[in-house]
Amino acid sequence: MDLDVRREWLAIALQRVGDGDASALRDVYEATSAKLFGICLRILREPADAEDVLQDVYTTVWRKAAAFDATRASPITWLATIARNRAIDRLRARPSRRMEAIETALDVVDASPSAQARLEDAQDVDRLHQCLGQLDDHRRDAIRAAFLDGNTYEALARRAGVPLGTMKSWIRRSLAQLKACLER
Repeated sequence: MDLDVRREWLAIALQRVGDGDASALRDVYEATSAKLFGICLRILREPADAEDVLQDVYTTVWRKAAAFDATRASPITWLATIARNRAIDRLRARPSRRMEAIETALDVVDASPSAQARLEDAQDVDRLHQCLGQLDDHRRDAIRAAFLDGNTYEALARRAGVPLGTMKSWIRRSLAQLKACLER
């Protein structure tokens, strides 16, 4: 249907609605509800609210269609204006968020570590790296593979070509050496 023809058809349908023709209201609804619902939804962002407002829009159209003047506005502009205004009214009617005084922010606990705690953690990490650097290469690699990469002692023993007991001893001694270094 051509845009001008559609506009004229909608204007005539609105005149019929103004005369009390319920089937004309159904025709107007079927032709325009998707567009008007989109307007309401874009403003309200809640489908349930948009549906409620859309119902209000067509109730208003039923009551005020006789006042529609095709010389002043296109039918879809008139309908879209009603939908927009009803949606904005609904938006304004929503309860606003209660604002707290800025002083209440002092009572909010910050769960993140303090700057001092982060600095101490960084120093601990540096200290651990220094102590790991004091181990033999194969023992340092075994500690990292076991505790950072999650390898089992069996896998480490196979990779190093040593018996399982030897690998366990290396790791136990390396951990003891790390502990002594970190306690200094």
